[in-house]
Amino acid sequence: MIASVINALLVAVGSAVGLLFKNRIHESSSRYIMVGLGLCVFAIGVDSTLKSEDTLCVIICMVLGILLGEALRIEDHLDQLGETLKKRFSGKENSRFTEGFMTATLLFCVGSMAIVGSLEAGINGNYSIILSKSVIDCVTAVTFAAAMGVGVVFSAFTVLIYQGLITLLAIWVGPFLPEAVILEMSGVGGLLIVGLSINMLGLMGENRVRVGNMLPAVFLPIAYVPFVDWLSGVIG
Repeated sequence: MIASVINALLVAVGSAVGLLFKNRIHESSSRYIMVGLGLCVFAIGVDSTLKSEDTLCVIICMVLGILLGEALRIEDHLDQLGETLKKRFSGKENSRFTEGFMTATLLFCVGSMAIVGSLEAGINGNYSIILSKSVIDCVTAVTFAAAMGVGVVFSAFTVLIYQGLITLLAIWVGPFLPEAVILEMSGVGGLLIVGLSINMLGLMGENRVRVGNMLPAVFLPIAYVPFVDWLSGVIG
């Protein structure tokens, strides 16, 4: 749990630094930096996805996860949360508060490092992955906050809750999760990161990828992998 606290604190620190130097970074420079980060995020997502050893698992979990996410309207709830925080803490009508909150939250919380790192912290007490991720998140938060404003700061709370819960859950159920499950969770998470990079690059214009509604897919391998193993045993 301490690793998640450190991660959240570094996100907050990075965001504060970004806000402090916001006016010293030219708008065109911020735009190109965001494009560069979008490309880096795309590479991270592809790398995680390619680590999957079961493409069918990724496809099925994505489809079912999206259906579940759409039914739960996760993206809408995240948007509403962002808008509520925006009204409370930002007085500018043209503020990018919600975009900053959503983008940073999804980037910092979805992916192999967040999942595997939290599981490692909970199962083996190994904080190295989360601490490495914390440094990366801190640097990223500087640029994000400079480009998109104060909304990025509040993603620190999401990081703390999300990774903290996974770590606590891992303490109880982690020892029972096969390595294949963790691997496929990372693979599915990589696809979500790719979707996020598409939004960051603006490749779909106003029709952004609703990455928030894909979040349930990350956890579906927990059920899929054991089910397929059982089915294979039954079939022969």
